[in-house]
Amino acid sequence: MFKAVNPFALHESLTEQRHRPWKIPEGPWVMQQTWERLLFAHWPIAASDLRPLIPEPLEIDTFEGQAWIGVVPFYMSHVKPRLSPSVPGLSFFPELNVRTYVTYRGKPGVWFFSLEAANPIAVEIARKGFHLPYFNATMRCSEKKVVSKTNAQNRIVYYSQRTHKGAPAARFEGEYGPAGPVYFSQPGTLEHWLTERYALYSSKTHRDGTLSLYRGEIHHKPWPLQAAQADIQVNTMTAPLEISPLKGSPLLHYAHRIAVVVWPLVKL
Repeated sequence: MFKAVNPFALHESLTEQRHRPWKIPEGPWVMQQTWERLLFAHWPIAASDLRPLIPEPLEIDTFEGQAWIGVVPFYMSHVKPRLSPSVPGLSFFPELNVRTYVTYRGKPGVWFFSLEAANPIAVEIARKGFHLPYFNATMRCSEKKVVSKTNAQNRIVYYSQRTHKGAPAARFEGEYGPAGPVYFSQPGTLEHWLTERYALYSSKTHRDGTLSLYRGEIHHKPWPLQAAQADIQVNTMTAPLEISPLKGSPLLHYAHRIAVVVWPLVKL
């Protein structure tokens, strides 16, 4: 549905590393992805609401004492293992995640409460290989042009309804798009803190009840952010968490496209 980006841009991204808070891992990356037409919708939330949902010894990360939770719809393209070709029907699909921010021994990263994907194979691989809470969903992601008296803008029309067997219901429906020029966030700002993260954390509960924690590293160029507008008609993505309802208008950012490489998980 979208014009595919040249996947070789992923390799070019590795030449730009000065913006990273730490060096890239020494071993080879194993997967490449492109994230497209992405909306960051963030709400402030009490860290005490999140603490019961995140295993120790991960610490809740905050910006000036404030924790945040994000709902992030986007479109995945060119998802494939290293040195493998993209496969139509498997390498291109909508995805939506619910996330917050944590640290482990001073290393910041993302904690995912849920990730929806319209690709059952990708869901199964991610659940088993990355220990991430992926869920099957019926999803639609399309682009339309909205013309006004002063300009014409592209808007993303997005729908996601969780269909995963045995999982609590969750739904997102809305439209969003850019509302300003591209800029790159500066260290020390809230938008930089929310978006420029190069690790994820996940966990696995074993049959004997013990818990293992993992960290996965990623790399991409700095986020090409834009101010965003969004009309979110339905958002029950955080309802399964049984936390306080999200209040007020979210903080919104848009990113058109970014190429990403992924390293394998490391057990902590």
